[in-house]
Amino acid sequence: MANSKLQAIWNHPAGPKTIHFWAPTFKWGVSIANIIDYSKPPEQLSYVQQSALTCNGLIWARNSLIITPKNWNLFSVSIGMAATSMFQLSRKIQHDLSPKNQQAAAKA
Repeated sequence: MANSKLQAIWNHPAGPKTIHFWAPTFKWGVSIANIIDYSKPPEQLSYVQQSALTCNGLIWARNSLIITPKNWNLFSVSIGMAATSMFQLSRKIQHDLSPKNQQAAAKA
């Protein structure tokens, strides 16, 4: 039984024998890098970069469910990318809007 399930995954149109499997798999590197960046100070984060990653994740998550066959690997990595980048954006916004930072900017 396990052999037949593995065979089905192997022969799937978005399985390991196709680019539709490997491209999203390597895309996890971007989400992992974003997670590693959680330790970065918020002032070093970029609105443009994190906004682009959020949009990319949301667009490709939607697209992965429209195409045939549905690519669940692409969907999961895209949701992960959107989630990590939205978290980074929220950190940046909270930092920039904190009263302490607004006072420092007003003095400068």
